[in-house]
Amino acid sequence: MKVRLLDIAHVRSGDKGDTVNIGLIARSPAHYPALVREVTAERVKAHFQGICKGKVERFELPNLGALNFLLHESLGGGGAVSLRTDAQGKTLGAALLRMEIELD
Repeated sequence: MKVRLLDIAHVRSGDKGDTVNIGLIARSPAHYPALVREVTAERVKAHFQGICKGKVERFELPNLGALNFLLHESLGGGGAVSLRTDAQGKTLGAALLRMEIELD
């Protein structure tokens, strides 16, 4: 069954310079394995195609039931120099929740 991440997780996000930091936290410990399996760095990079120009790093935090992603070169140079309307990490955090994954 396909579900949106919004249905099984929530996010905390921020930004520093041109890098976005997105923490994806499972709403239930039962959903964490699906996040680990389905939400890869490559898939996040593809989800933000055209926005994320650099690499995506993924860090697993099983004790928190969370994944942390760093999206490099994703804010058009950063909040102070970007020509984007909203060059902030919180916008991309919310956008990640629209991704659909397969849930067992």
